[in-house]
Amino acid sequence: MAVDATPGSASLGHRKLQRKVGLIALMFTSVGSIIGSGWLLGALTASKVAGPAALISWLIGAVVVAVLALVHAELGGAFPVAGGSGRYPHYAFGSLAGLVSAWFWYLGAVTVAPAEVEAALSYANNYIPGLIDSSGALTIPAGFVVAAVLMVAFTIINVLGVRWMATTNLIIVVWKIAIPVLTVIVFLAVFHHFDNLTSHGFMPNGLPAVFAALSSGIIFAYLGFEQAVEFGAESQNPQRNIPLAVIGSMVIGVVVYLGLAIAFATSFEPGALSKGWSALSFPGSFGPYAAIASAAGLGIIAFVLYVDAVVSPGGTGLLYVGSSARMSFGMARSRYVPGFFADLNGRHVPLISLVFAMVLGFLFLLPFPSWQTLIGIITSATVLSYGLQPLALTALRRQAPDLARPYRLQFAEIISPVAFIVANLIIYWSGWQTDWKLMVAVLLGFVLLGLNYLFSPPDLKPTMDWKAAYWIIPYLAGLTVISYIGATDFGGVGVLQFGWDALVVTIFSIVIYALAVWQRLPDEAAHRYITELGAEAEAEADLLA
Repeated sequence: MAVDATPGSASLGHRKLQRKVGLIALMFTSVGSIIGSGWLLGALTASKVAGPAALISWLIGAVVVAVLALVHAELGGAFPVAGGSGRYPHYAFGSLAGLVSAWFWYLGAVTVAPAEVEAALSYANNYIPGLIDSSGALTIPAGFVVAAVLMVAFTIINVLGVRWMATTNLIIVVWKIAIPVLTVIVFLAVFHHFDNLTSHGFMPNGLPAVFAALSSGIIFAYLGFEQAVEFGAESQNPQRNIPLAVIGSMVIGVVVYLGLAIAFATSFEPGALSKGWSALSFPGSFGPYAAIASAAGLGIIAFVLYVDAVVSPGGTGLLYVGSSARMSFGMARSRYVPGFFADLNGRHVPLISLVFAMVLGFLFLLPFPSWQTLIGIITSATVLSYGLQPLALTALRRQAPDLARPYRLQFAEIISPVAFIVANLIIYWSGWQTDWKLMVAVLLGFVLLGLNYLFSPPDLKPTMDWKAAYWIIPYLAGLTVISYIGATDFGGVGVLQFGWDALVVTIFSIVIYALAVWQRLPDEAAHRYITELGAEAEAEADLLA
């Protein structure tokens, strides 16, 4: 079916999301999200789980997230809309699938800003004592007050407009790329403790630990490529820029993180491993790289790293406040939440959505007052949303085969199911203690949709596309059951042993994939959603609207 784009703009009433973000700025929104607190902490946390074999974990994580990024690149180029990660499944499967994807992405995104604030304050505590207690949690009241001020600052910058935010982020990201690259160069030039890779065995905690390490900070570190998709409705020439920004940011992120992982593993003194990799720590310093630099007499490098430990998380928090607001904007356009979340102010910014994201993010600081407590839920929630995009890609290729796709993923019929499988494996490897919380969160999402349906005016009620999304129920239920009966290595009761569990997840994923594609919306319904929800109108927005 041909889908003819209608010239226009990303309009809502008399106001529009403005096309003011160029290719470099758009790519840097993703790079700025990828390079955050993960680079400062990810290598240590992953190494404590898997030892030197964490290097394999970083490679696996890079491949996994790169595959998912390629899927987003095609979807983002074909449908350059605000909050795209939540809207693509809606186009293909209707409101129920769209809500699940949007809700989980939003849940992951809105918690990133408080996590980054917590990381920044943990480092700042070296200079401003009293922000973080001995357990790594925010103090009361000082830590929470400063965290709230930072969340407000992120929101104000976003309220000033997307061009102001993108310009601010551009400056920050140049710094954020330069410092990790400098760290890799200096550490590889100065330190040569390659015996660290073998002195206690390359894989001291076994093969399961290699996969468990993915959820200890590796996947979290790679998250963020989709920011170019979320801001895509405000990009100049989005059909070209979105795919290039997604792929380009992922390449930069992978190169930086692999370099950092190698530099870390070969930099610290062998004596630090006297109690094994699981007990590896750097007393007196929250940041491992800064601690290593200080111990080696590299005072200037240590100082720069402590400064970056505030700048990098702060820049990522800034971006995620904005992208969370754009997701709730997209959710309102899709009628999952009340329409006022899609209202734009005089600067063409979704103000109510921004303020709500700020308040909700701050509320998350209360039950999750430390960086470590937020990482698991962020990773699993975001990857669950990522995992629905390959289903949408396959379905939309069948529903709208003639739609212009500036970037067309080669071998998509193979890559899409593989991407869905690996996303489900990441969720499974996150462990039962994280997965059961995810399922509680999805129930809250269903409650949200139900309340909006009950209280919305008749002409604004979401269409309940149950028939095209029945597969959601066995999908979520199946993931929950498999996680519970899975290997003890991942928090399960051990009915499934390691190795067999991955096979079960793979077979289960293939079945759900086939069921979802088979149950997709009729072509006419998908075409109607693409039109009604603004995908075509937003695709050719006026550059100076």
